[in-house]
Amino acid sequence: MSIIRQLSQRSPTGMVMALLVCVMGVYGTSAIIYFTIQLAADTPDENAPTLFVVANNLCDAFFVVVISLGFLRIGDRIQKVWVRHVLLTATIVVVSMIESIILYALLGDSVKNASGIPSWVSIFYVLPSPIVGNLLYYFQSQARNVTRKITEQEYQLLHLEQLKTRAELEALQAKINPHFLYNALNSIASLVHDEPDRAERMVVLLSKLFRYTTGMKNRYFNTIADELEMVRTYLDVEQVRFGDRLTYRIDLLNPALNEVQIPQFLLQPLVENAIKHGISKVAGPGAIILRITEDDGWLSCRIHDNGPVFPEELVAGYGLQSIQDKLKLLYGNDARLIVENKPRKEVVVQIKKERLNNPPDAIQKTMSVENQSIKS
Repeated sequence: MSIIRQLSQRSPTGMVMALLVCVMGVYGTSAIIYFTIQLAADTPDENAPTLFVVANNLCDAFFVVVISLGFLRIGDRIQKVWVRHVLLTATIVVVSMIESIILYALLGDSVKNASGIPSWVSIFYVLPSPIVGNLLYYFQSQARNVTRKITEQEYQLLHLEQLKTRAELEALQAKINPHFLYNALNSIASLVHDEPDRAERMVVLLSKLFRYTTGMKNRYFNTIADELEMVRTYLDVEQVRFGDRLTYRIDLLNPALNEVQIPQFLLQPLVENAIKHGISKVAGPGAIILRITEDDGWLSCRIHDNGPVFPEELVAGYGLQSIQDKLKLLYGNDARLIVENKPRKEVVVQIKKERLNNPPDAIQKTMSVENQSIKS
């Protein structure tokens, strides 16, 4: 069964090419032996058993291909190479003899009519099949070893590439996480004496916020619902700090999007930028609107605030740069970050919807590599 399975895994083109090579090899070797015997004979055979020779060579070539290629998997269980070749030779010779006996029974008349050649020399016609079979097995083994080495090298390169991708993602997340803390601690310090209730509420919200971050360690993706919950908690923290100066609204027009997986910590840094470059710059009431929609095959996340327009150098600021780096790392050209001042001030993140159905290739390969490492 293992031989049949081994052969079934090979392409039809490869099998045909191997058969043609074996036919030419068996025919060529048989022809050399035949003409050598004819030259050495006192009386050349003018009535050579043509039909028997043709049928015998074709059958030999077929069985050489089947046995040699099927022996590739069996041979792996045998450590010594010379033992493999001895067993392969013995198998081919036995099968060739059985096949010749059957052909002799079917085409015996043409063999009996042959004359001029001693019967003992027919043993030389057994040589082509094991010679060609061993050559085919040797070259197939070498080719498979080369392919195996190349595959191992590709696996190692893939493993290194995915480790690099993972390290880069973790580095990006590590830089984003402290942003949750800096302003909040300053606000708590300023409120703890004058408004302890607000300071206490801020500590509770901050604790809730950090439960999200610590509970999602080593995860690269999160549902939109969970990301929005984290954004709400973050904005509640900022509302304690800004008081009535900050209001916010989150619009998710399609509830089915709640279960869509997006990169972790994608939305919070964008909202934080709206606070930093918008709300903190206005003396009056500030408003933030987060809107998530599907537009022409893209998932769009739009963050608007009523603060001053963006300066041209804003994209180079860390908050947005980290988002750009993360999107490029995960999605390449299938995601984009857009900063707009017209028709209204917005930061827009767009990801192709088709890329949201499955984990991005980089992370999928990373998880595959990690699973294989665990199994090994």
